[in-house]
Amino acid sequence: MTTSTSRRAAPARHRSAAGPRRRGSGRRGRLALGICLSLVLLVAAGAGWVYLRLNGDIKTFDAGGLSDNRPAAGSSKGENVLVIGSDARNDGNAALGGGDADDIGRSDTAFLLHIYADHKNAVAVSIPRDTLVTIPPCKLPDGKWTSARPDTMFNEAYSVGETEKGNPACTQNTVESITGLRVDHTVVVDFKGFAALTDVVGGVKVCLPQNVYERDLKPKLPTRGKLLFPKGEQTVSGQKALDYVRIRHGLGDGSDIGRIKRQQAFVASLMKEVKSNGLTPTKLLPLADAATKSLTVDPGLGSADKLISFAMSLKDIDLHNTKFVTIPWRYEGSRVAIVEPDASDLWAALKADRTLDGKDASGKKKATPSASPSTAPTAVSGKGIAVAVYNGTTVTGLAKKAAAELTADGFTVTGTATASSQDHTTTVVEYGPGHKVEAQTVARVFPGAAIQPVTADGVNVVVGQSYQGGATASPTPTAVPKDVADSARSADDNPCSNLTYG
Repeated sequence: MTTSTSRRAAPARHRSAAGPRRRGSGRRGRLALGICLSLVLLVAAGAGWVYLRLNGDIKTFDAGGLSDNRPAAGSSKGENVLVIGSDARNDGNAALGGGDADDIGRSDTAFLLHIYADHKNAVAVSIPRDTLVTIPPCKLPDGKWTSARPDTMFNEAYSVGETEKGNPACTQNTVESITGLRVDHTVVVDFKGFAALTDVVGGVKVCLPQNVYERDLKPKLPTRGKLLFPKGEQTVSGQKALDYVRIRHGLGDGSDIGRIKRQQAFVASLMKEVKSNGLTPTKLLPLADAATKSLTVDPGLGSADKLISFAMSLKDIDLHNTKFVTIPWRYEGSRVAIVEPDASDLWAALKADRTLDGKDASGKKKATPSASPSTAPTAVSGKGIAVAVYNGTTVTGLAKKAAAELTADGFTVTGTATASSQDHTTTVVEYGPGHKVEAQTVARVFPGAAIQPVTADGVNVVVGQSYQGGATASPTPTAVPKDVADSARSADDNPCSNLTYG
C-alpha cells in the first residue's frame, strides 16, 4: 500500500535540522547484539548479588528526548522492551567492526520484545533497517526538535542529530508511532558487548548451508579470499561470531531480511547455550560484566537493582515460548514497506496479549461459560472531533460511505474527496501535531486501520480497499496473521533448520 498521501495544501516539507542524512556504506544488521540484553536479564534472575558489580557499568540515555505524544501507559498488560543493536565505532568498537572511529552512531536492525503479562511467553518482532516509515519529531543535541519525516528509512531515526552515541530516544519515538504500543524500556548494545558475551559462554553453535569466504563479508574484495566458515554446524565466538551475524552476501538471497532470520537463529542458539551452562555464580558474573560494560539503557533500567527486579519477572519464560518474527513486510523498490492490515493485526494481538498461536497470555482467569465476552464492536463517540475523508481506492462512493459512518458516531466530517493515490489496500488515519488521541478514536471506527503522523494539521482518513463499511465492519482483530505465525522461530529450534535464511 502507499503509506503516505497528500491531498490538500500543507506547509512545505522542511529538512530536519539534523542536516543531510548520511547513509554509510557499511550498514550492518545488529539484531544479535541487541537481544543479548534479554539473555543477561534472564540469567541474572535469582542472583541479586550481581548488582554490586553492575552498577558502575550501566549507562543511560536522556529520556528528555522521548515524545510527549506517546501511547498511554498500561495500554497493554504485558511489557515492551525496544532492543537496539548499535554499530557505533567509538569506545573501542572500531577494532571489531571496522570503519571510522569518529563516525556517527547507527543502528541497522532493532526489535521490539513483547513480554506477555503471564510472564511465560515472549515474542521479538524485528523491524528491518530499510523499512519506510514516518520518523516523528525528535530532539537534537542542541535541544531543538526536528519536523516529522515521512517515507524515511527506519534506521535513520537512530542517527538523528548525527552524534557518535546515536539517538535511542528517536528510535523509541518511531517504534511507538509505528506500533501504537507503549515502549516500557529501551536498551542499546554495541559490538564489544556482543563479542564478549559469546566468549563468556564458550561459543555459540551455528549452521551454514555452504562455505562462506572473506568477500561475502567484504564485497569489495577483488577475490573471494580465505575461508571464514565451512559448510555445516560449528561453534563461533568473539570476532568470529560478530563476522557471522554481519554477513549478508553469499547466504540465501543476500538480503537484509535473510540476515535477520540468520541472526534470530543465532540468538536462539545463544540462549540455549546460556541455559545449558547453568545459572551459577561462576557463569553469571562474567556474563553480566560483559553485557553491562557495553550497555546503554533508559533511566527506568539505569541501576542494577532495576535490572534485576525486571529480570525476576522473566525467569519463568521457557525457550519454546520465546518466539522470533519479522514485522509484516514487502519490497517497495529497494526498500521495505510495512504490509497492512497485517502489521496492525500483529500489534493488536500483542496489545491484547494473544500469543502467535492465538492463546490468551494475559494472565487473567478464564471467564465462566455464562459470562462469555461479546464480539460486538465497542461504541465510539466522535463528539468534538473533526475529520476529512479521502477515497484511497477506485471504488466509487467509498469516502461518502465512510463519512456517513463517522457522522453517525458523532464526528464532524469537514469534507470528502479523492486521495492523491488510489492504491491503498487498507485504511490509514493520518494526524497532525497534537492530534494523535483524536486519530486513535477515529481508528476505532475502521478496524485494522494504520495510524501515522503527517506534517499537515488535523485528522484525515484515507479509506482503503479493506473497508467494508457500517455493520459489516469487524471489531479490532486480536489474531496474529497466519503468515507471521507460520514464519516464527522458537528459541529451542534446531540451529540447522531453515538454512535458506531468505
